[in-house]
Amino acid sequence: MGTMWWRQMRSLLIVPMFKCLVAICLVISLLVFIESVYMNIVVIYVKLFKRKPEKIYKWEAMEEDMELGDQHYPMVLVQIPMYNEREVFQLSIGAACKLIWPVDRLIVQVLDDSTDPSIMEMVNMECGKWASKGINIKCERRDNRNGYKAGALKQGMRHSYVKQCNFIAIFDADFQPEPDYLQRAVPFLIHNSELALVQARWIFVNANKCLMTRMQEMSLNYHFMAEQESGSTRHAFFGFNGTAGVWRMAAMEEAGGWKDRTTVEDMDLAVRVGLHGWKFVFVNDIAVKSELPSQFKAFRFQQHRWSCGPANLFRKMTMEIIHNKRVTIWKKLYVIYSFFFVRKVIVHFFTFFFYCVVLPTSVFFSEVHIPTWSTVYVPFMITLFNAIATPRSFYLVICWVLFENVMAMHRTKGTFIGLLEGGRVNEWVVTEKLGDALETKLLPQVKKPCNGVLERINSKEMMVGIYILCCASYDLAFGNTLLYIYLFMQALAFIISGVGFVGT
Repeated sequence: MGTMWWRQMRSLLIVPMFKCLVAICLVISLLVFIESVYMNIVVIYVKLFKRKPEKIYKWEAMEEDMELGDQHYPMVLVQIPMYNEREVFQLSIGAACKLIWPVDRLIVQVLDDSTDPSIMEMVNMECGKWASKGINIKCERRDNRNGYKAGALKQGMRHSYVKQCNFIAIFDADFQPEPDYLQRAVPFLIHNSELALVQARWIFVNANKCLMTRMQEMSLNYHFMAEQESGSTRHAFFGFNGTAGVWRMAAMEEAGGWKDRTTVEDMDLAVRVGLHGWKFVFVNDIAVKSELPSQFKAFRFQQHRWSCGPANLFRKMTMEIIHNKRVTIWKKLYVIYSFFFVRKVIVHFFTFFFYCVVLPTSVFFSEVHIPTWSTVYVPFMITLFNAIATPRSFYLVICWVLFENVMAMHRTKGTFIGLLEGGRVNEWVVTEKLGDALETKLLPQVKKPCNGVLERINSKEMMVGIYILCCASYDLAFGNTLLYIYLFMQALAFIISGVGFVGT
């Protein structure tokens, strides 16, 4: 009797529901694939026809003016927000102070939210060192950390000397611009009054630190090659990366300046400025050195912020975008559908639920057919697009796919929290920097006690890994496909991450 009841419930309820879930995943798979193809077509167009920013916008090198001297150079403010950055503060401050620009037309502003007295004193000494060399450098502090980075940047803008500045360059504490950065970026803003932002590409000094940093390099290189390049070329809009960019002060003020309503204040500002009709340009040829998180825990916190924040901003800004009268309906559609819905929300849900839940579970439903194009051809093409961005890591592409699926679980959770405004929606854990850029450490590192095995265990990864392992074993014993090969590899990736053997 019990067996008959189960069979009826399976055939009348469970199987149809699973088929419906598969159908939804297939539709989303096509949406993600079409978006990926679109971005890469734009990139190919840029490469074939050499559509560099210098050809689209006017760019002329800054030249000496015999009559005005340095006065024809615009005033530039360089902001460096930091929080207890023991290992890297010297790198960022030093790089900012070495920027080639007339000394009397440059202000370096260190926004130090540090709470460690020893680090605060070291930052003071570093600022004093550069001030003694004639650099106009200010070290500003608050008596609280309200709003985190956005709060620090907003407070920094309130100082009287900032009002005389035309442009603002922002670098996080682990970023090291080349000395000619301003000379290459600022002319775009000087000669093109419609431009609000010049965004540079990131390169990574510690990409070879471990396998996890290699995986991150592949993902971020694709982000810049496809998302930023295509957005800049086709729509003159993309998300500000929060660092390594130069803003026009007037555009920021028109859009309302920094807001701390989400953990992605950079994207928030970019969307609001874009909705005022300003244009952005991404310059692939300008690269700024930075550091990738090499510890798995730090990377997970970062990915939570990078997925939760955009989803929460999408929730807050959708109606504002729809009712906007300053931009065309096509740009509004692009921002809502492509920029937010597909790339910041749907892709995370799809990657985790399809490849780590639906596909493994399908081994128990022989009557449900999942087409080969969705499990082989589409993933292969999307993976190929990503791999092209980092040719030297092509041989790591399988590891990258498996690792991305693991991280999709955390991104999905963060996206859920952002959409529903859950408890951790405004959680901000500063990504720990280890000073991996230094061959010889400038400062002695504080050694932390090694965690025990149990403390390293990540329960969510372990549970998903064990479930996929069970599915793989069942398919090996009773299935008639080769799906178990992928499932065993994916289970292994989750379990390795679960026991903490990822990163340094």
